[in-house]
Amino acid sequence: MGTHAQAQAEGQIEVFQTDDGLELCLGRWGQPQRGSVILLHGGGQTRHAWGNSAARLAAAGWEALALDLRGHGDSQWSPSGDYALSRMARDVEGIALTLAHRPVLVGASMGGMTALYALGRMNPDLAHALVLVDVVPRMEGSGVRRIVQFMQAHPEGFATLEEAADAVAAYRRDTRERPADLAGLRKNLRQRADGRWYWHWDPQMLQPRNPQAMADYMGLFDAARAIQVPTLLVRGQRSDVVSEKGAKEFLDMVPHAEFVDVAGAGHMVAGDNNDAFSAAIVDFLERHPQPITASGP
Repeated sequence: MGTHAQAQAEGQIEVFQTDDGLELCLGRWGQPQRGSVILLHGGGQTRHAWGNSAARLAAAGWEALALDLRGHGDSQWSPSGDYALSRMARDVEGIALTLAHRPVLVGASMGGMTALYALGRMNPDLAHALVLVDVVPRMEGSGVRRIVQFMQAHPEGFATLEEAADAVAAYRRDTRERPADLAGLRKNLRQRADGRWYWHWDPQMLQPRNPQAMADYMGLFDAARAIQVPTLLVRGQRSDVVSEKGAKEFLDMVPHAEFVDVAGAGHMVAGDNNDAFSAAIVDFLERHPQPITASGP
């Protein structure tokens, strides 16, 4: 684990260097009294998407590590544009292998695909358990296209943070009052010299997929069938990315998996109903305790 760390309210910030030389930023909360949990955000998000959940896990006795995936947040961007699932899965494997015991992998959307690939296609002994948040191998094309369209929109940036908040609310089809405190949103943007605010992630992620990236995605079906560890699928009941049919197909592929449908939540489950989401994760972890007395992977 990297040496430049500092204690902050958002967790202790650390830097991990990947085997291809990138520096990835992660936040660490709590102590591994009951085990460790690695939290992997969705495309276009950052480790801050997990802030409330990470703090709750830490308060309940788990060590929570929220990673900025390559090309996101405070992590470095890949000079070659290598954002295939297999590449990001190697990043996660490298972090997991620094821990004393096998962690639980929790991944949302792109982070969930990364976790599924790492465990099902690369290293079946990497993690003690797996939690997928609104992601399955067969996702709804219309919902995925809406995510990509949102990420491609506003290349000119935003004049104010309020404009960015309006764009997020429009994507979420949010009827709730927009929060007055935009500090959380600010962590996903950077203000450039022109004074405008821009999403802070590498646009190379949205370039036409190369054959390796496509092969990795199709490999998620075999990855799911290979999963043997305790598994939980958390779906947003209003999700347009994971349908009831897609969830059922996953549960057929992983018959031992558990399933929670979070009422009132869309694709951004942790943000839409964080209390219900965090409660589901804590309940799952308590029912599947980590064998922290055993040696790590």
